[in-house]
Amino acid sequence: MVKRAKYIFVLGGVMSGIGKGIAAASIGKILQARKFRVNLIKIDSYLNVDAGTMNPTEHGEVFVLRSGLECDQDMGNYERFLGIDALSEDYITSGMVYRRVIERERSLGYRGHCVEAIPHIVEEILQRIRNSTRLHQADVSVVEIGGTVGDYQNIMFIEAARLLKLRHPEDVLFVMVTYLPLPQKIGEMKTKPTQNAIRLLNSYGIQPDIILARSEQPLDRKRKEKIATSCNIREDSVLPAPDVDSIYDVPINFEKSGLAKLICRHLNFPEKKPNLHDWQKWVELTHYSGKPVKIAVIGKYFNTGDFILNDVYVSVFEAIKFSAYHLKRKPIIDWISSQDFESGRLNVKILSDYGGIIIPGGFGSTGVEGKLSAIRYARENKIPYLGLCYGMQLAIVEYARNVLGFSADTIEINPKTQYPVIDIMPDQKKNIRKKDYGGTMRLGVYPALIKKGTIAFKAYGQNLIEERHRHRFEVNPAYIEKLEKSGLIFSATSPDNRLMEMMELPKEKHPFFVGTQFHPEFQARPLNPHPLFTSFIKAIIKR
Repeated sequence: MVKRAKYIFVLGGVMSGIGKGIAAASIGKILQARKFRVNLIKIDSYLNVDAGTMNPTEHGEVFVLRSGLECDQDMGNYERFLGIDALSEDYITSGMVYRRVIERERSLGYRGHCVEAIPHIVEEILQRIRNSTRLHQADVSVVEIGGTVGDYQNIMFIEAARLLKLRHPEDVLFVMVTYLPLPQKIGEMKTKPTQNAIRLLNSYGIQPDIILARSEQPLDRKRKEKIATSCNIREDSVLPAPDVDSIYDVPINFEKSGLAKLICRHLNFPEKKPNLHDWQKWVELTHYSGKPVKIAVIGKYFNTGDFILNDVYVSVFEAIKFSAYHLKRKPIIDWISSQDFESGRLNVKILSDYGGIIIPGGFGSTGVEGKLSAIRYARENKIPYLGLCYGMQLAIVEYARNVLGFSADTIEINPKTQYPVIDIMPDQKKNIRKKDYGGTMRLGVYPALIKKGTIAFKAYGQNLIEERHRHRFEVNPAYIEKLEKSGLIFSATSPDNRLMEMMELPKEKHPFFVGTQFHPEFQARPLNPHPLFTSFIKAIIKR
């Protein structure tokens, strides 16, 4: 076993969105396959303390850890690839770092010294990285520095990495993920943007040890030689990372390219034979062309300018895939904006073309009436339905309106509604009055008890479960009895029976109409699909 922890810093060049997170997760996977203890750390340079208050169309999905920390979506990829639950200490933002330094200064933690970015901010960053490594008792920490080389915002993090390398040259490795464009009109892969990015990194005092060349096509020998010569790196340390059909192919491709052996050579790791057998079997399932299951995911965060951002619901999409592939079905997922139903651009009857409908989490009034019309269509036409968080709350609103005949609403949308079937918890009312929105929702893992004889119990196969939450609003206790008498089942509750965690319709009324107050998608894994999504897919197949 390695005696001293090692550190691999993953940086990006040329442009954002080239897959640093997948590269970091895949590096972690191939080292984990060699029985090294690995932890993954994500660094985001924004001044937000966490990702909870950011607009999904700007930053993508907010992923919630077991602890309740709201994070960047890369943390979800880390958990899915390694099959572990990440710790709060594995996530670092500029906001966290600066807030801690300022708090320490205010309490005379620096004993009257002048507090500056260097060394105090840099040392706080290093302390956080080491703390994460220590808590995991890791042999190696893979640290992804968000953003792109050249961004002003991530300079302090790059400086911290440089300083760690200076102090422990044999324990630190730099991996640069870069992009080689292939302009169609030119017809030749271009290396100049990569050369410029690495020169810029050199100006910060860092020389990459390994270059991962992202591109549409595999890197050829000529380009490899050019990058090696121009960037002062060994040719065998420039590795191809071409586009793939599935992100889960990446660890396999990295293994084939010799990346793990290269890392072990640089860090003086002992040679170990990898075991990627289970992962390889899973990857083969993702390429299996079975019978299709067609699913509509109805949300409101898809549009970003003139483009579509599917990262907003990435955990939902992946959870669908995991369950479908394990059932040897090919998932066909369509993203539908609920606003299109409201505007008349789409008729809700198009949902008859789908085997199942999912309404994921969200906030606010935009597109709500479109979602309600979709829920009603799924209920009345017996199309399998899975409502996640807001999707459960709106299912209850729809049921109260169209079955009980109430002009019901959630007070999130209509605070003056006569029938507030979805209300806010008293402690949350205090937060709203104080405008304290960040990190104050019901966040992280909470237990729930499932009633026997329900669809939920059949899915989970057990009475007690733990799931991750992210919400302020709850089913109003004043309406629970009325809803249950009309036929609605609250199939899971908090252990004290105060909070409704799951709802469903009886099997004789609907084959699968289920809502969860929590987010099951956050705990779905490639090698361990979530049972609720699996039951949902089974219901589609049976129908």
